[in-house]
Amino acid sequence: MAPLVSRLVNLYAAESFSRDEADILRRYFTNLDQPVFALVNLPEVVKGALFARYSRSMLSLRRLFLDEFVDDLDITGDVTIDATVGLRRAEALYDRVFFDYGDDSVAQLGGVHLACEQASNLLTKVLEWGRLMAYLEQSTRYIAYDQRLGGRYRYYRDPQVLNSSLGTRYVGDIDRMFSTYSELVPVMQDFFRANTPKEPGDSDFAYRQAIKARALDSIRGLLPAASLSNVGIYGTGQAYEALLLRMRAHPLPEARLYADMMLTELRKVIPSFLKRVDLPDRGGLTSGYLADNRAAMDEVAARTFGDAVGGPVADDSVELVEYDPDGETRMIAAMLYPHTSLSDRTIESRVRAMSAAERVAVVRAYCGDRQNRRHRPGRALERVYYRFDVLSDYGAFRDLQRHRMLTIEWQPLSTRHGYVRPSAVDAADVDEKFDAVMARSARLYEALSAEFGDQSSYAVALAYRIRYSMQMNARAAMHMLELRTTPQGHPAYRRVCQRMHTLIATEAGHAAVAELMSFVNHAEDPGLGRLDAEKRVEKLRLSQTHPSSDPDSDRRDSNGGDAAPELSTRPSG
Repeated sequence: MAPLVSRLVNLYAAESFSRDEADILRRYFTNLDQPVFALVNLPEVVKGALFARYSRSMLSLRRLFLDEFVDDLDITGDVTIDATVGLRRAEALYDRVFFDYGDDSVAQLGGVHLACEQASNLLTKVLEWGRLMAYLEQSTRYIAYDQRLGGRYRYYRDPQVLNSSLGTRYVGDIDRMFSTYSELVPVMQDFFRANTPKEPGDSDFAYRQAIKARALDSIRGLLPAASLSNVGIYGTGQAYEALLLRMRAHPLPEARLYADMMLTELRKVIPSFLKRVDLPDRGGLTSGYLADNRAAMDEVAARTFGDAVGGPVADDSVELVEYDPDGETRMIAAMLYPHTSLSDRTIESRVRAMSAAERVAVVRAYCGDRQNRRHRPGRALERVYYRFDVLSDYGAFRDLQRHRMLTIEWQPLSTRHGYVRPSAVDAADVDEKFDAVMARSARLYEALSAEFGDQSSYAVALAYRIRYSMQMNARAAMHMLELRTTPQGHPAYRRVCQRMHTLIATEAGHAAVAELMSFVNHAEDPGLGRLDAEKRVEKLRLSQTHPSSDPDSDRRDSNGGDAAPELSTRPSG
């Protein structure tokens, strides 16, 4: 196999830094020229703030650090630090601890902030699969993809595809998809400005941000799955080991190449925790096991279903395919369990004998007075579960997939299920241009499918539908449905989550569970959904810069009510 560096030539755009900038960056980033790098020698709060800003910026993390963070830090004591050099002393220390205890749990005690840049939208789903990690992904609703990177549109150019007879067509077709997207960005902004004029009390900044979000929401479906994104990850050594073992077994060549880059950078920070990843008799066996299982299941599925495939559909669908009919009874028993000395069976028997009013009283006492959606009841809600089969556009899927406290499986991205065209596209009279991109995407996908497996999905526009299953308990459902139906959320995933909530109440008959989710928002069209959130953020920003003489002024919204700023758990799309 060719050395890693030689395989990266011309594949990723490298940044340029001045000598002074490079001198600063070497202290805090494990390399200055690769798309994957770790953050070191920085306070945890700074690393967290960097990642938070990351999702709304077109800048790379290193450039963002230079432009917006370094001036606020005291770096005078870090002159002799060079993070680009492997930490041999740390390796010796970790070796001793790791092998003295001989316990995998030791690898849970060392964590790393890792920046993963220029990753395709197919790869981001691989990176974000694990439950026990934290992710923050660049948003398609705050960042316009009409800007170029290194003089080229921002999409992944798979080397195997480029070196094939379809390479020229691949670049030409996807360039045209991006060109149409770029052409429609100002068109859709003008459309929303004309149809949603600024109210007298709205600031120019908040209004512009809300208009931009709606415009980008409406046409993000034009972007192909090859579109590049930046992902910030925080995880333990154990979680990274599991992620790398999966990536090294993945059929997507981009995932395997990226795993090599990640392993190189992580070994500069937590080397001993990752010693087993590429050992033939340890990690090699595990990755081989995963790859063999995937291949075996592909063969079994092909033998079982033959050429049967789902065809184009008229609309998205959300089906509740499995639930526990006695779930609410068991949930109420679980609510009472820690407050008694009785057995589980005894408590459940008593609950079954309760009247409806008695059951409601237990649920209301357990739930309490929820002032906002961050007030969540305890783990008794985990006794109830739901399994949904969902067909939605890939854009909605990529947002919902990041919810990790559930079980999600998805099928390969293709064009066979048709696509979703937002109503705003029709209203703005640009539907023909939208449809032309969808047709180009489908033709390129079909051409690639004959020769390339998973790589053919790079050509599929985000507006095309994908089928996926989501299984979750009621507590995870409460978090996801309340978060993803807020007015500032994207309309595509709002519809999916609103439908899930309705099915819990009606088809499952779990009215009490549905009622607990009191912050689910069923409004059909919130207008400029991001406007209120942008106004709150702006008010908070101004209050920090110019504190008001009124101590409560920064907590009241424009209607006079209390409004908690939604900063840390806003939907990112």
